[in-house]
Amino acid sequence: MTEKTTTKAELAGRVEALERELEHLSERLAAAEVQREEYLNDAKRVAAEFDNYRKRVARDQESLVTRAHERLVKELLPVLDDLERALEAAAEHEEAKLEEGVRLVERQLRAVLEREGLVEIDTDGTFDPHVHEALLTQPSQAQDGSILQVIQKGYRLGDRVVRPARVVISQGVEQAQPSE
Repeated sequence: MTEKTTTKAELAGRVEALERELEHLSERLAAAEVQREEYLNDAKRVAAEFDNYRKRVARDQESLVTRAHERLVKELLPVLDDLERALEAAAEHEEAKLEEGVRLVERQLRAVLEREGLVEIDTDGTFDPHVHEALLTQPSQAQDGSILQVIQKGYRLGDRVVRPARVVISQGVEQAQPSE
C-alpha cells in the first residue's frame, strides 16, 4: 500500500511541477504575444509614415513644378501683351510685312504657352470675381454684371488663375429719377 501512496504522491508532485511549468510557459507566451503585437504595430506605423512621406514628397515635387511653370508664364505674359498691341498698331498702318512677322512670333509664343497649360479666361457673359477683375462699371442696356469690354486678357494655368481678366462691366440700365 505504501508503494501506491508514494506513487500517488510522486504523481501529484509531478502534476504540480508540470502545472507550474505550464503556467510559466503560458506567461512567457502571453509576454511574447504582447511583444509581437508591439513589433507589429511599430512596423505598421513605420510603413504608414513612409507611405505618407512618399506621398508628401510627390505632392511637393508636383507643386514645385507647377510653381515653376507659373513663374515662367507670368514672365511671358507682358511679351504676349506687347505683341498683341504691336499687331493692332501695325494693322492700322497697313505695314503687312511687319504685321506678318509679329503675327508669326505671337502665334509661336501663344503655342508655347498653351503647351505649358495656359488657357485664356472666357470673358463672354457675366462677371465672375474668381477670374475677372472689374476696373470700371458703366450704365448700359446690357444685363447688370455683364462684361462690356476687356481691358486686359486673363489667363489660367491648370486650375490656378495666373492673371484675372481686367474688364469693364455693366451696372444695368440707369432708371430715371421719379419726378415730384
